[in-house]
Amino acid sequence: MRARLLPLLIVLMAGVLLALGFPLAVSLAAGQQQKVVVDRIDDSARFAALAQFVIDSEGSAAPGAGQRRETLQLELARYQELYGIRVGIFYRDDNAMVRAPGWWQLPESGEGRRAFEEALAGRRSHDPGQVWPWQTQGKLLVASPVVLDGDVVAVVATESPTGQLRGRILQGWLLIAGGLAAAMLLAFGAALRLTSWVLKPVRTLDAAAHGIATGRMNSRVAAAGGPPELQRLAHSFNEMADNVEDVLEQQRAFVADASHQLRNPLAALLLRIELLALELPEGNAEIASVRTEGKRLTQVLDDLLDLALAEHATAEISLTDIGALTAERVAAWRPYAEEKGVRLTETGPSAVTGWADPIALSSALDAVIDNALKFTPEGEEVEVSVTAQDRSVHVVVADRGPGLTEEELQRIGDRFWRSGRHQNVKGSGLGLSISRALLASGGGSLSYATNPPHGLRVTVTVPRTAPHAS
Repeated sequence: MRARLLPLLIVLMAGVLLALGFPLAVSLAAGQQQKVVVDRIDDSARFAALAQFVIDSEGSAAPGAGQRRETLQLELARYQELYGIRVGIFYRDDNAMVRAPGWWQLPESGEGRRAFEEALAGRRSHDPGQVWPWQTQGKLLVASPVVLDGDVVAVVATESPTGQLRGRILQGWLLIAGGLAAAMLLAFGAALRLTSWVLKPVRTLDAAAHGIATGRMNSRVAAAGGPPELQRLAHSFNEMADNVEDVLEQQRAFVADASHQLRNPLAALLLRIELLALELPEGNAEIASVRTEGKRLTQVLDDLLDLALAEHATAEISLTDIGALTAERVAAWRPYAEEKGVRLTETGPSAVTGWADPIALSSALDAVIDNALKFTPEGEEVEVSVTAQDRSVHVVVADRGPGLTEEELQRIGDRFWRSGRHQNVKGSGLGLSISRALLASGGGSLSYATNPPHGLRVTVTVPRTAPHAS
């Protein structure tokens, strides 16, 4: 869940930072350019005043008019040499009054021409288009009118290179990018802390739910951290787990008590049946049927008691040699298999360890092997194999019996359930339920699958790591 929540938070925070950073970058570029434009307007106004004085003196044929024009020319030249900015004063017909450098001409079209025409109309030219750092050929042209007696007689035009402007904009952008990167790192750290704070009770809740699902009914959640909503959820989960544990405990107690209470009347009933049989002819079919059903009922009561004890007992988990234990159980069942004419084989490493209750695992293996031998016909094989993986050990019991359908595989292991095709085989339908309960108390499990071309594969799984280390 964290892998999905964290990228979402990062994307949202990155979007917020970009939404703030992009306008800031545009505003910085516009501000830097506006400073340059204001400086050029001030310079143009000063040159326009000088030009107005020169034109006025030339029009009135005042002495020294030519010298004033030369002085103005020198002023423009020094300005151009010092700042690298082209500057010129042009008459309405585009002819230059003075200019620096001497070869510079107004552009014939484009933004510069529009600025000149606006100045001729008596207006200061509009701000030029924004210059961006990647526009290496860009120029800033600013034009101001020279007004004499209310008429525009000339235009002062300046054309500034944009290298320094672009450099300042780029430097500002790098500072903004650095600030955004730092903010993003802080946001990432905050997102990590936030997701950890939010998801810690969720992970604890998931672990507790998994523990209950695998039979550890004492699993609970410590509702001490996280948002208030999750704390309330943890309290509700603990209340639910307490209620479920109470109900299951009542059920186990009922099954155990019922089994104990029924055993004595059933034993007395079977004894009276035996006494009654003495009064009847030898081999009476009805008596034989009653004996069979009585023994079956006794077996069911014994299995019910075993199931109640298995669900209630606390597993004695220890590091166990699964390979050796499996070989021992196979050897114990081999005489019975030979008696039935079934080959019982065992493969896999002789020494592989896992964490399990040895007694519970032995009982579960006995039930699974017994079930496999029960349904495997004469001449076929039951194979028991042990394999080890990183986190678990698997004991697979594969038989060559009739197997089960996909629908039946979903129900196998349910209490009292038996396939309709196997009702004539001896059993109560509780053996695999008992095995599952025995394994679950130690963190193990049972799973079922088909064994092509026919048969059933039962996999007993136990963990390789101690329960408290997971």
